[in-house]
Amino acid sequence: MNFHSIEDTYTLNNGVEIPIIGFGTWQTPDGDIAKHAVEVALNAGYRHIDTAAAYGNEKSVGQAIKKSGINRHDLFITTKLWDADHGYQSTKAAIDRSLQNLKVDYLDLYLIHWPNPVAMRDHWAEANAESWRAMEEAVQAGKIRAIGVSNFRKRHLDELLKTAEIKPVVNQIMLNPSDLQSDVVKVNNKLGLLSEAYSPLGTGGLLGNETVKEIASEVGKSPAQVLIRWSLEHGFLPLPKSVHDKYIQANVEVFDFNLNSEQMNKLDSLHGVSGLATDPDTANF
Repeated sequence: MNFHSIEDTYTLNNGVEIPIIGFGTWQTPDGDIAKHAVEVALNAGYRHIDTAAAYGNEKSVGQAIKKSGINRHDLFITTKLWDADHGYQSTKAAIDRSLQNLKVDYLDLYLIHWPNPVAMRDHWAEANAESWRAMEEAVQAGKIRAIGVSNFRKRHLDELLKTAEIKPVVNQIMLNPSDLQSDVVKVNNKLGLLSEAYSPLGTGGLLGNETVKEIASEVGKSPAQVLIRWSLEHGFLPLPKSVHDKYIQANVEVFDFNLNSEQMNKLDSLHGVSGLATDPDTANF
């Protein structure tokens, strides 16, 4: 992939442009830590911030965005619908709650966070369809620019598309060299969904991997930078996260090198090393 800077974008299937790297806030504690991390990220050049109702830090993310003074239209903000809010009316309320928490007039991207929560496992497809209807109405009302899903597999997408009037634009999944999820990525590509990669560093587990370290030494970069570049070379959108200033900055310094085919193949061969990706139909969420 011929990317030049963090200002580059992918074009989603509805024509909306999305910055090619997002700043992830999963597991980032609410309060000063989250505010500071987002402030540092924005100062480092990130313009794509990814949060979720379930992360519990939407308010802090919103405070950091407001403090930055950056024009809202220059930012891309994603949040997600959590399990307890599936269904038409609950989803409508959840969208408004996220808008209030983030102190914004619209969301750039809103995702169904999980396809079949335990509490709705006997009627997950119907619940998703009702949530999607509420999300489509929010798009029509100007509250959301694009809608998508997270952790969906083919069977979940097939059910959603039976009633969806607006096509999902992304599927955000755990995606890194040890969790390739090739079948899901193939479906995403076939349907025109961008594959967003949360945990692109394998929740940190790949940073000490010998193959990753060897390639990092070859290209003169850190293991984290190699893994982020791997995502970009595959056409994925990585969402690296950190609460440490130097790593937040370093994670976007990935545009002055490339990975050759041999290095990419070595990284792809790590599939199964951690095996962290969770099956949505068996997870206790």
